[in-house]
Amino acid sequence: MAIKKDTLDQLLEGRDPQAVFSKDGLFDELKKALAERVLNAELDDHLESEASEGRANRRNGYSKKSVLTETAKLDVRIPRDREGTFDPKLIQRYQRRFPGFDDKIVSMYARGMSVREIQGHLVELYGIDVSPDLISTVTDAVLETVAEWQNRPLEASYPLVFFDALRVKIRDEGLVRNKAVYIALGVASDGTKDVLGLWIENTEGAKFWLKVMNELRNRGVGDILIAVVDGLKGFPEAIEAVFPRTIVQTCIVHLIRHSLEFVSWTDRKLVVPQLRAIYRAKDADAGMAALEAFAAGPWGRKYPAIVPAWRRNWDKVIPFFAFPEAVRRIVYTTNAIEALNAKLRRAVKIRGHFPTDEAATKLIYLVLHQAAGAWKMPPREWSQAKTQFAIMFEDRFLA
Repeated sequence: MAIKKDTLDQLLEGRDPQAVFSKDGLFDELKKALAERVLNAELDDHLESEASEGRANRRNGYSKKSVLTETAKLDVRIPRDREGTFDPKLIQRYQRRFPGFDDKIVSMYARGMSVREIQGHLVELYGIDVSPDLISTVTDAVLETVAEWQNRPLEASYPLVFFDALRVKIRDEGLVRNKAVYIALGVASDGTKDVLGLWIENTEGAKFWLKVMNELRNRGVGDILIAVVDGLKGFPEAIEAVFPRTIVQTCIVHLIRHSLEFVSWTDRKLVVPQLRAIYRAKDADAGMAALEAFAAGPWGRKYPAIVPAWRRNWDKVIPFFAFPEAVRRIVYTTNAIEALNAKLRRAVKIRGHFPTDEAATKLIYLVLHQAAGAWKMPPREWSQAKTQFAIMFEDRFLA
């Protein structure tokens, strides 16, 4: 539909033609006005739909939200309803950007491209010269979303939570230091996966993990049935203080990967079946017997560093043998977190190092957000595992 000439004349009256397309110019004013009109129309439609279903609901003022466009930051008034059931589609609850090149910028940043690389890519593909400052502004807006995401309410109970650490290089006080980024991946009672949060810390320890556990509790987590960790220092003490009934289990996948670090590439296919005999044993005694057999065998003698690693972690491996086969497969077949780690390592490797903790948080959050978009279905083993969880943990398993 063509816009009437008179309407255009009214809009342009008294304006500097060169400022129409500039920052905070006419285009940005139109975006703001149109966005607010669409949001109000969405709420009207929502209220009409609820009224037709016999629900009593009405308008309840506005809340202000800052959203980014390709040229500026706009303060948009989002209409609210009394019952809090309105979820706008144009600018969704955690959305901080209008659709357009902002999304392309964020997507490229999430793939590890630098600001200058993104600028050159947009010029090459679209013929659009976007300033580095605008690209930084767009990506910095992600930090607001991260803050909301990191403080969002969580489920009351999680059957499984995987805690993992990723080492990244971050500049700190003029020096590039190796810092640990910790990620908690939760599996809900319906088998769906969700990244519960991410934290950056210089060193791991009981005080740090106690802070993480208290944060999860304050966000609504009342119980964790099984926590799967990778030998994180101070974690058992911290989780016992906050979630005393949680079973702490060493991650079998990480233990195997650590074992294979001592093995040459040519021998790995032969060593893996020997290690599999340990963690697939029928019980803890049979598992220890398999470990002793491995230590006395040719591979244990050729790679003597493997067995001590298992023995050091054996107290946290033992709970694994008490689980039924269906639960064991869920615990050691951690495809989701393995795929997640691969994407994170790829993005971090491309970037090299980060200037600040915030820059690292920004990129890692975007990679996590993209990866989570592919988690549509629970693991195929979940149906059987769910039944086992319900029997093992009875009223603690909240289906």
